Amino acid sequence: MTLGYIAVLLANARHFYTDDTESQYSGLWVFFGRAFRNGDFPLLRPEQWMSGNYTNEEAGLFNPPQLLIDLIAPSVPNLAVYATIVKMIFAIIAGLGVYRVCLAYNSRPQWAAVAGVAFPFTGFFLFFDEASWFTAMTGTAWMIHAWASSVRYARGKGGPIPVFVFLYLAISVQYVFPAVESAIMLVAVAVGELVWRGRASWMPLARLTAAATCAGAAGLITFLPSMLSAQVSWRGNSQINNDQFLTVPWSESLNASLPSTLPAFNSWWGYVQPLPMVYIAWFLIPALAFVDWHAARAQWKQFTSLALFAIIMLMWTAGPGTIGPLRWPARVLPMLALGLLVLVCVLLGRFGTVRGWRNRTIAAGVLILALWVRTFSADPHDVLWHVLSAVVVALLGAAVVWLARTRGVSAAVALTIVAMFPIAYFQVAGVQPTPMSWNLPANREEAKAAFPKFQGGTTLQLGDRGLLQPADKSLEGAYGSLVWGNYAKDLEQNYVNGYTPNGYFYFGEMLCMIWDGGVCPDSYRRMFTPEPTTGRTLADLMLIDRIVLQKAMFPDAGNQPAPHGWHFVEAPGHEKYIWVLERDNGLISTVNGRIGDARNVDATSISETDATSKVRVSSQTGGRIVFARLGWPGYRVTLNGKSIPFTTVAKSFVAVDIPAGTSNAELDLTWRPPGWKIGIGAAALGLVGLGVLEWLYLRTRRRGDDGGEDTGLPDLVDPDPKRELVDSIS
Repeated sequence: MTLGYIAVLLANARHFYTDDTESQYSGLWVFFGRAFRNGDFPLLRPEQWMSGNYTNEEAGLFNPPQLLIDLIAPSVPNLAVYATIVKMIFAIIAGLGVYRVCLAYNSRPQWAAVAGVAFPFTGFFLFFDEASWFTAMTGTAWMIHAWASSVRYARGKGGPIPVFVFLYLAISVQYVFPAVESAIMLVAVAVGELVWRGRASWMPLARLTAAATCAGAAGLITFLPSMLSAQVSWRGNSQINNDQFLTVPWSESLNASLPSTLPAFNSWWGYVQPLPMVYIAWFLIPALAFVDWHAARAQWKQFTSLALFAIIMLMWTAGPGTIGPLRWPARVLPMLALGLLVLVCVLLGRFGTVRGWRNRTIAAGVLILALWVRTFSADPHDVLWHVLSAVVVALLGAAVVWLARTRGVSAAVALTIVAMFPIAYFQVAGVQPTPMSWNLPANREEAKAAFPKFQGGTTLQLGDRGLLQPADKSLEGAYGSLVWGNYAKDLEQNYVNGYTPNGYFYFGEMLCMIWDGGVCPDSYRRMFTPEPTTGRTLADLMLIDRIVLQKAMFPDAGNQPAPHGWHFVEAPGHEKYIWVLERDNGLISTVNGRIGDARNVDATSISETDATSKVRVSSQTGGRIVFARLGWPGYRVTLNGKSIPFTTVAKSFVAVDIPAGTSNAELDLTWRPPGWKIGIGAAALGLVGLGVLEWLYLRTRRRGDDGGEDTGLPDLVDPDPKRELVDSIS
C-alpha cells in the first residue's frame, strides 16, 4: 500500500491535496483544531455566514478519529503533507477492511490481500475519494470494516461491539453516502445469510439487526439537525430527479480492467472523461477465465450477499441522478469496485485454477479484447494507448498464469499486487496537470505571511474564482490577497466566505453567493442597498467591518466614491488584485453584540456567545430587534423567562418583536441544534442496547460456546492453508 502511495506521489506530489481537500476539509481541520485547543466546541459561528452552521457541514463533529485529525492539524505547517499522511492511514484501514471481508467469506489470505491492496487504487476511489472527497474515503473505510464485522457477528464468530463501532464511525463522518451504503450492505448480508443458512440464520440476523439499530440510534444526532434544517437549505426537501449528470451507463463497467479507460458519460469535463473513473483492477475481468465455475456453482448460495451488493451498486450508478440528498450516482463507483473485487477474489481464493490453462488463456484473451472494444468505443481518439494497455494486461496475465503453474499462488499473487503500482503511477501521470486542483498554498506559515494584515473584525470578499487566470493561482498571485472555499480558515482569518455544500438558501439568493464563497457582479450593489423593512443595508445588518473587492470583477470600484460610511484603504503589495473598503468609524461587529438593527427599541447587549444573545430591552410602543444571525431552525427566545416567537427579515435574519410596554426586560436568544434532545436520547438508548447485546454475547460464550454456532453446514475454512493453487493442476 505504501509503495502504491509513493508511486502516485511521484506522478503528482499534490494528488492527495486537491479539490475539496484543499478547499474544504483542510480548512475545517485547522479551524476545529484551533477551537478545541482553546476549549471550544463550535457548533455554530454566526459571523461565518456561508459555512458557520457546522451541524450541516461535513465536519464529523461526533466522530472521534476526525476530532483527533482536527486537533493535530494546527501543528502541521504543510497541509499537503498532513493530508497525504492522513489519507494513507485511511487507505490502509480501507485495505485491511477489504481483506477482512474476503476472509469472512472464506477467501484464501493471498487473494484477500490482493483485493485489499487493489481497492485504494480503483479509479473513482483514487481520483475522487482519496484525492478530494475525504469524508467519502473515511466513511467507506469504516463501512468496509462494519461489513466484515457484521458477517462475523451473524455467523457467531464475533461480538456486537465491532459492528456498532464501525457502523457508528461510518455514520458519524457526517457524509450521507456511507450511511446509506452501510444500510444497503446490511440488507445484502441479511439476504445472503438467509439464502445460505435458511431458518438457522433468523436469530443471528435478529441480533445483527439490533446491533445495527443501536448504531443508527447513536448516529442519529449526526444527521438529525441537517434533516430538520432542510427546508431553509440549498438541498431542500426530498426529491427524485434524473438529470444524467454523473450517471454511469452499465456498459462502462466493461472497462473495469483496462488501465487506459476513459469512460463516456456527462460530468464537469464533457462527455468523455479525462480520468479513469470506472477502472477497478487490471486482473479483475481476465481472471474470470481462471475460476472453476462448475465448483463455484455448487456453492452459489454463499456468494448471494456479495453479488446482491454489487448488483445494487451497479444499478445505482445508472441513476436516478438525485434521490433526496444523494446526488451524482458515480459516487457509488467505489462500492461497485468493492463488491466486484471481493466477489472475484473470493472466487479466485476458493475456486481459482489453471487446469486447462491453454483454453482458459484463450478465454482471458477474448475478455481482454472485449475490454479493448468497449474502451475504444468510449474514447476512440486514444486508440494506440488503449492497444498498449490491452497488451500490457495480456502480458501481465500470462506472467501470472506462468507463475501460478510453476511457482505457486503466492508468487502469482505477488506479481498481481506489484503490477498495480506502476499502473497507478501512469494513470495519475497521464492526467497531469490534474483538472481538479485549485492549487491553493499548502504551507500555512508562508500563506499567512503573504496575506494582508487585516486588524480584526469580520471581512466579506466579493469576487469570483472563475475570473482567475492560471498564472493567478499561486501565493505570489491572487492567493496572496484573495480567499475562496475555506482558505480563510487556513489563514486564521475571519471571513464571511466559506465552502458549504448545504448553505442557507435565502441568504445565498440575497447576496448571490455560491458554495465556494464566490458572488455575482451585482453583489456590490446589493450589499449597500437598504433592506425595505429596516432601511438598513445588508452590510449593516450583517455587521460587516471590511469588504474586499476583487479587481477583476470590480476594476473601477476604487476610482469611484465609496459608499456612505465607508472609505477605501490601501493594501500595500496587494494592489494588483483587491480594493479594500473599511468603515469610517472602525469596527462595529463588537460594539453591541450581534444586534444588527433595533427599531423603536432600546437594546443593549448583556452577553454574547456563538449560540446565545442576551439583550436588555425597553420599548414603550413596541418594536423589533434584528440580529446578525441566520434564521436556522433551532432558535428559542424568552423575554424575562417567558417564551415568545421570533421571525426573520428578508427570510434570512433572525428578528424578534418586542411587545409594547416592555421596560428593562431581559431577552434571551438561544440556539441549539434542532432535534438535539432526541439525538442525545437515541444515543443513550443505542448504548444501552449495545450493552444488552454484549451481555447476551458474553453469556453465550460463558456457557461453553467457542463463539461459533452450529449451523449444520460444513466448515468453509480451507483445512490446509498451505495448499497452493498449483495443486489443482492435473
